[in-house]
Amino acid sequence: MKRKLLWKLCLILATGLVAFFYLLHLFTLKTEESMSFIAKQDRAQLQAWGSHAESLYTQGELGKLNKWLNILKAQEDTWISITGFNVNHIAGEPFDKSIVGSYHFGRSVEWKIHLYFEQNPIMEIPFATADASLLIKLPDRMRPGSHWTTTKFILQIIMPMLVLVVLSIILYRHIITPLQKLDKATAEFSRGNFSVRVAKHLGGRTDELAQLAFTFDKMASRIGELINNQRQLISDLSHELRTPLTRLDIAVDNFEQHDSQRHLERISRESKHIRKLVEDSLTLAWLENEKPIIQQEPVDLVDLLDVLIDDARFEFPDRKIMLNIPPSAVIENSCHRALGPAIENVVRNALRYTPAYAQVTINLSLESGVYKLQVLDQGPGIPEQFLQKVFEPFFRVDDARISDGDSFGLGLALAKRHLASVRAQISAHNHDSGGLIVVIMIPIS
Repeated sequence: MKRKLLWKLCLILATGLVAFFYLLHLFTLKTEESMSFIAKQDRAQLQAWGSHAESLYTQGELGKLNKWLNILKAQEDTWISITGFNVNHIAGEPFDKSIVGSYHFGRSVEWKIHLYFEQNPIMEIPFATADASLLIKLPDRMRPGSHWTTTKFILQIIMPMLVLVVLSIILYRHIITPLQKLDKATAEFSRGNFSVRVAKHLGGRTDELAQLAFTFDKMASRIGELINNQRQLISDLSHELRTPLTRLDIAVDNFEQHDSQRHLERISRESKHIRKLVEDSLTLAWLENEKPIIQQEPVDLVDLLDVLIDDARFEFPDRKIMLNIPPSAVIENSCHRALGPAIENVVRNALRYTPAYAQVTINLSLESGVYKLQVLDQGPGIPEQFLQKVFEPFFRVDDARISDGDSFGLGLALAKRHLASVRAQISAHNHDSGGLIVVIMIPIS
């Protein structure tokens, strides 16, 4: 098994989830970075405060500047100051002030604000025309990332949970859908619908669940075939038993009235016939149910035919049997207990429908690694449309081919099942000159 479902789940769960959480991590970092900057309108407000402070400072309006700072401090509930400094040379080589610039006391309004610091940072707005800066502790209302905790919870908890729920639903439906169809088919099968199948409803799936559906279909086909065959066999057997049982009842009823010896012979004959019907039916049912492959021993077809032909000549002394067989025909991995009854049924069937003093011809030859056994009778033959049905249990073409109460149908049906157990095949054809020819193909190994 290729375990396609396993690899599919590995691809989705392992590769997919790793990729999802990696992308989610990157998205979280980008979101955090975007939320770390002061809002544009707040940056403009800070710059405006710096410009206003610089204007008052350069005009020398220090009193107004202090008053404005106090108002702004109270209004924003923050710390605020104006700071100036000069960079003085202490030792070493002289320096260019334009290169050194001025010392920064706080953060630029363009910089990111760390979202995890508890204290608001000191922001510096340098004066453009003076050596000083406006320093202000960032007001709470301007602090970026006020919704970061909620956003982080959504990104790291809610979103993965939703994705996993959706993924679970998709995987559940992907797995449970064929199982539901299999469950429905099983329920239908248990109610007697033996034609129900599952694989055709799974589309193009080729994974383990599709294999399970295919196995179920094979099982359903096999069990349905067995049940139907058994039903048909029981129905046919009950029909076949009615006639000998009726004759048996008549013989028993008339046993003591007159000609008891004749009725006793009839009772014995009908009992043997019923016994044979039951035994053959049980054998056929076993072969149908088990379909055994028997490979046990080498068998010489010539020796087997010699025994069978001797019995046939004793049973049908008024028929001629012509043999065309090689000196030896050994096949490997077969079983004489399967081949013997099958060939015997075919030969007896040919002799039964061949008229008295007519001939049955038996040919055995080796063709392409297969022994070909042909049994040709001189009987009435079988209509072409029925040639494939003669191997079905209790099949009759018409009463002309029924020999004094013997069952015609089980002989060839048993022969076919016995031969199948040793991988041999059987077929029937009408000969051009009349009569039926039965061909058995037996592999040599």
